[in-house]
Amino acid sequence: MKRFFLTFSLILMAICVWAADAVNWTIALQDDNTDHPSVKITATVNPGYHLYSVDNPAGGSMPLKFYFDVEGCKTVGSPQANKKYTTEFDDIFEVDQHFYEGTVVFTQKLQPTAKNFSVNVEIQGQACNDNGCVQVGDAKMLKGSFAGAKEEKDEKKADEAAEVNALVEMTDSLQAAEPFMTPEANLSGVEADKSWWNNVEAELRVFEDAPEQQGRSLWYIFIAGFIGGLIALVTPCVWPMIPMTVSFFLKQNKSKSKSVGTAAIYGLSIIVIYVVLGLAVTIIFGASALNELATSALFNIIFFLLLVVFAISFMGGFELTLPASWTNKMDSKVDTTTGLLSVFFMAFTLVLVSFSCTGPIIGTLLVEAAATSNFVSPAIGMFGFALALALPFSLFAMFPTMLKAMPKSGGWMNTVKVVLGFLELALALKFLSVADLAYGWRILDREVFVSLWIVIFFLLGVYLLGKLRFPHDDEVEKTGVGRFMLACISFAFAVYMLPGLWGAPLKSISAFSPPISTQDFSLFEGDVHAEVDDFEEGMRLAQQLNKPVLLDFSGYGCVNCRKMEAAVWTDPDVKNSIDNDFILVTLMVDEKKALPEPIKITEKDGTVRTLRTYGDKWSYLQRSKFGANAQPFHVIVDQNARPLAPAFVYKEDIPGYKAFLEMGKNNYKKAAK
Repeated sequence: MKRFFLTFSLILMAICVWAADAVNWTIALQDDNTDHPSVKITATVNPGYHLYSVDNPAGGSMPLKFYFDVEGCKTVGSPQANKKYTTEFDDIFEVDQHFYEGTVVFTQKLQPTAKNFSVNVEIQGQACNDNGCVQVGDAKMLKGSFAGAKEEKDEKKADEAAEVNALVEMTDSLQAAEPFMTPEANLSGVEADKSWWNNVEAELRVFEDAPEQQGRSLWYIFIAGFIGGLIALVTPCVWPMIPMTVSFFLKQNKSKSKSVGTAAIYGLSIIVIYVVLGLAVTIIFGASALNELATSALFNIIFFLLLVVFAISFMGGFELTLPASWTNKMDSKVDTTTGLLSVFFMAFTLVLVSFSCTGPIIGTLLVEAAATSNFVSPAIGMFGFALALALPFSLFAMFPTMLKAMPKSGGWMNTVKVVLGFLELALALKFLSVADLAYGWRILDREVFVSLWIVIFFLLGVYLLGKLRFPHDDEVEKTGVGRFMLACISFAFAVYMLPGLWGAPLKSISAFSPPISTQDFSLFEGDVHAEVDDFEEGMRLAQQLNKPVLLDFSGYGCVNCRKMEAAVWTDPDVKNSIDNDFILVTLMVDEKKALPEPIKITEKDGTVRTLRTYGDKWSYLQRSKFGANAQPFHVIVDQNARPLAPAFVYKEDIPGYKAFLEMGKNNYKKAAK
């Protein structure tokens, strides 16, 4: 297999974000006041980038998409490009990619049906270069007129327009400071109450403060980073560097205090380098983008592929390396500088040299950090990773006699890499599962996922016993006690998962596996199912049955949601209360099912957006009504969609959740009296 040269920029840019520097767009209306006006869209693709065409084959990069919301006119055909795209076989995706370079002009023909017309244009696409891919797009509202056209007299459309205008006026007068959304006017033949969408943040604040989910997430990502740093220490790229570097410090500085000071600065430099990397992720992607990326199916597909690449690398399929010129440049800096700056460049050299082992660990850590709802998580995770990586250099410099007790380098370090490869492969399936759930492919249902994990951990046990060898492994003549015990743990874990094929909850892996509702055959009857997955329908059902509503804002890619469902909802008392006392409405914020018609909304900052999927709609409901954006987010409301208890965010606390349900039920009864 080809030798891969990956850089830190590739890890960062593999996360697709909206970017304006890859493609510049110009959108204009031409031939206004004529029989045949059109929208002219000019894309100027910057050098080095490829903009993929509308009909780019499945399995390749994201194709270009055009959305036209029209009033007073209609579109004729589809946008036509002024030149043919370039076709080139892509070794990575193994398909023929269709892309444009330079400048390309797309023309969408229009047919006026009224004197005045408008066109709202939105563009979504992907552009890639040698370093990675970015999402590109633009949006613009165009207005035109046609003096010779006769206005249509469609009574149905006029009634709908009048209804929307009246609704806007009513909402503006009652709640001018709040963002406005026009919910679907007619569901199941019954008009929804528009007040259900009113903001209730102030009413939520009347209740007790919400649990500190943010702190828990930060501690989790810090600990994950620290453990990742400890694992990186025992890899072949880092472990041999410890005695070499510490010995250099001791020889260079005659006094012990100076050598300890140099080692401390060396360790601090490592921390600074990795924390800056974590901060760069936040600066590049912004405070809100990380949580949105975590629920993006495209994001999860990219990281599934990335983690599979990492797993193959750890198993010896190929080696991830940085360009040799980078390392040589850092070495020359060390030789030509003195003092603290020289020590900093030595730390930078370690970072570059060890990339083939630490790169996959860092990449996985950044993925987990992006999957949290806190934008400082990447920096916190990198701090934990760097702290664990830097500590041994300082400690061994303080206590040099400990160097003699260090295990010598050997084949055991490659075993560590291979074991990490198995774990990366198992983790990769989690990200594929998120995309599978979001798009409804149903290729990785729970029993398939559990089966693959059983196979992976069974083979890991076989490997630890020395019965399975990879390219860089030494022959195992005798199985050590440590390897034997780890093999037993791996086999036991595989056996533990076997009942999951018949529906056992498997709480220990609930954060990774698909929900039990995706299982085709299940003997387990202790799980909780939502009555409906639509907000308005749930509110109407609550009125019919005279019950409060438990809103569950969740997501297919939400790890903590699966933990809550497995650890809390399976409690018999909790399940009984949810089933009998409430109408459970689960709203998936990453649902990709398209709305019957797109809905235009105005955010608090005045930005006009178009909601195209049910996931968009439920995400907007959560942030506009409750002022929250993280999942899981549980809130109990009455039949007017007013809160009856404080929101309950992620916390595996069964007594606390029971109290939450009891408060909501009691407050509903009091209000009814």
